[in-house]
Amino acid sequence: MANAPVTVSGRASVAEDLALIRDAAEEAGRIALSYFHGHRDMDVRMKGGNSPVSAGDLAADTYLRKVLMTARPDYGWLSEESADISQTRRQTAPRSFIVDPIDGTRAFIDGRDIWCVSIGIVEDEKPIAGVLECPALRERYWASAGGGAFKDGRRLTVAGSRAQPVVAAPPRAEPQLERAFPGGYKRRGHIPSLAYRIAMVADGALDATLVKPRSHDWDIAAAVVILNEAGARLTDMEGAGVTLNGEDIVKPAMMAGSPRTLEAMFGVVTARAFG
Repeated sequence: MANAPVTVSGRASVAEDLALIRDAAEEAGRIALSYFHGHRDMDVRMKGGNSPVSAGDLAADTYLRKVLMTARPDYGWLSEESADISQTRRQTAPRSFIVDPIDGTRAFIDGRDIWCVSIGIVEDEKPIAGVLECPALRERYWASAGGGAFKDGRRLTVAGSRAQPVVAAPPRAEPQLERAFPGGYKRRGHIPSLAYRIAMVADGALDATLVKPRSHDWDIAAAVVILNEAGARLTDMEGAGVTLNGEDIVKPAMMAGSPRTLEAMFGVVTARAFG
């Protein structure tokens, strides 16, 4: 690992936890990839109305829960595919795994490359380690609190924003973005994985992204620590920070970006950008 171990209260060090989830994410990515492009029957079903889940999601989730909870039996667990099995356990545990076995399931089912295995570890409602394994793209992001953020071994640092920032946002946001950036901006269209989209801000491919209401902790837990360690932030539309692993895991409208870009957007870009 790139960072020296940091021992926390006699528990596993943050570096040890990061190594654990990096290895687990890599294998879960291989499992998910074995279903990609029709290599195996996806067996797609709908849950909660119009949200799809595939056999690949469930196979990766089963593997991750077994491996991670065997390695850290005192940790809590929250996953999109086995959501909130024990809310009390995850809120009282010293740390909790927050997992999306495939973030970007619709893209995964459609054969598009932008999906990833997302694993975060949260302590005291703050992310301390996170990994995004993106096997179809052959990319991996990881970060630990105080240890920096990395993509494929390259350290990520958000230096600022372009004169005309690149913002991933819905079309309805255009009037507000025009007011926020009178010198001009470039709007990116839909990017199917929210976790990956936030990581694009950390990587500098985007200067900011808007996040529509009703995302969940598992969508953002890994990406937030990557974003934070790169020097950017995820906030609500008023600039308040986002907590994780609380009683309510459903999030309001949010925005992620470099400090300079967020400063221009606060008070101008609102939840009305989503219609």
